[in-house]
Amino acid sequence: MTKMRWKKLGKIFDPTLHHLPAGCVEFAQSPQALVFDGFIRIYFSTRATDVNGKYLSHVAFVDMEKTLERAIRVSDRPVIELGKLGCFDEHGIFPMNVMRHEGKIYGYTCGWNRRVAVSVDTAIGLALSDDDGMSFKRIGDGPVLSASLKEPCLVGDGFVKFIDGIFHMWYIFGTGWKEYSPGAPPDRTYKIGHATSPDGINWQKEEGRQIIPDRLGADESQALPTVIRIDDRYHMFFCYRQSSDFRTNRKRGYQIGHAYSHDLINWSRDDLELGIEGTNGEWDSDMLCYPHVFEADGSIYLLYNGNQFGRHGFGAAILERAA
Repeated sequence: MTKMRWKKLGKIFDPTLHHLPAGCVEFAQSPQALVFDGFIRIYFSTRATDVNGKYLSHVAFVDMEKTLERAIRVSDRPVIELGKLGCFDEHGIFPMNVMRHEGKIYGYTCGWNRRVAVSVDTAIGLALSDDDGMSFKRIGDGPVLSASLKEPCLVGDGFVKFIDGIFHMWYIFGTGWKEYSPGAPPDRTYKIGHATSPDGINWQKEEGRQIIPDRLGADESQALPTVIRIDDRYHMFFCYRQSSDFRTNRKRGYQIGHAYSHDLINWSRDDLELGIEGTNGEWDSDMLCYPHVFEADGSIYLLYNGNQFGRHGFGAAILERAA
């Protein structure tokens, strides 16, 4: 198969160089694009701390020139409020996938809340915007997709497309938590799944079916799928890592993976076809994570985070077509 050729555009947004809403000072995680006629709006999750010094994740956006060379504006407030006390998104939203459908803008949120025995759980919610994506309001306080019999925890990272009259969602689900070493906090493992819906609200899962095969073994964690059609097939980009010792161990940290499909159901994994790597000594030298692929004015772009899970911002690459 022909290897993709991506031209890296470098880091295009550094959150430390801008005034962020809600007291956030670092992190621009999981960039997700919404294309307008004159600019590209990129939503991202950033972080503040609560009165106890613990993180809260808020969603903001930056509007950028179509060339992705310059930021035009950064939102002065979060685009959606955090969830109510005890709700699935009480402590944060990371990420939020945004799409247009029949004149509306849908925002599929990955809400998270703290737990006691383990650090966190997640579920997927839906919010709508009636002001051109400046702000979003939930359709309800609960999620539209969450844990179930064969997907017991950590349902999140929903990416949605409307194709041939059907909503398709690719998302992650947790297979469980594990204590890898005595005294250390447990770590989780999650895989990529698929669900469909007639209305974008009521979803039918392929319950417990892992659609992307593991490369690193059963303890591989897969996250943040994004899907785009290029020529005659669909391509999925995602990130993957070992489930333990991944935060500071470069060899076990996030990399970007790739798979392709002709029917949106069956996927063949081919990471070697991807054709993008980190650059030694640069912001993405140790980690590539949280990819998002989109098309604008006939070009296909890849947004992604680098070292430290997006603490210092996100970059971009453009797909170069073969001559």
